[in-house]
Amino acid sequence: MNTFASLLPDPGLRHDGRATDEMRPLALTPDFVPKAPGSVLVSFGKTQVICVCTVDEGVPRWMREQGVSGGWITAEYAMLPYSTSERKTRDGVRGKLDGRSIEIQRLIGRALRAVVDLDALGARTMWVDCDVLQADGGTRTAAITGACAAVALAGHRLVQAGRLARSPLRELVAAVSVGVCGGRPVLDLDYIEDKDAAVDFNLVMTAGGRYVEVQGAGEESAFTQEEFDAITLLGRKGVAGLVEWQRRELGKLGVAH
Repeated sequence: MNTFASLLPDPGLRHDGRATDEMRPLALTPDFVPKAPGSVLVSFGKTQVICVCTVDEGVPRWMREQGVSGGWITAEYAMLPYSTSERKTRDGVRGKLDGRSIEIQRLIGRALRAVVDLDALGARTMWVDCDVLQADGGTRTAAITGACAAVALAGHRLVQAGRLARSPLRELVAAVSVGVCGGRPVLDLDYIEDKDAAVDFNLVMTAGGRYVEVQGAGEESAFTQEEFDAITLLGRKGVAGLVEWQRRELGKLGVAH
């Protein structure tokens, strides 16, 4: 039987040389889409996602009809045709979104609404588009982490333009994948690890350490309480590191959070 101690991170375990508690190399390219108020290209290793935040005056019809005050933020997610080894048909060509895309864009929206003050946004809608340029595992976690940075940039520029008194982003939010591979928990799975993981989790958390969402399942087997504890411990460490990285990258642009 596994013990909690045996599940703790063990350096040198993984196929790419990373320690089990180590993220892939991170990169954030700001203003990747120059015409948008907030945009970044975020990279978790080989996974690259373009995250763009645009702002419209006005709110969805349902908010007006129900007399709901404040603004709204929503997300869309798509994998570009060339993001995977085999070409992926565009959703527009098929005439509908696939179930996975719908699930992920709803997750991104929930993550952002957990940290955005919709009253402070006013009667405006923030649209966040996340397009996967290259997929190598963890596209949803990279999208959430990058989307938050794009929203932070957009909010900062709305304040600079005099359209808002303060940024609607209350705190940062980030997400990371954690799984059990080779009998041990590992952080930030790439595709090779993800496809063979016995247990697969995605953790979405705020900078303050609160959970927004935990998605997890035993892909090939059930998991123990000790494994669950190890997974969440590792995920919390990963999100904390991502939040510090977000702060550093945004700080270079004069955006404080």
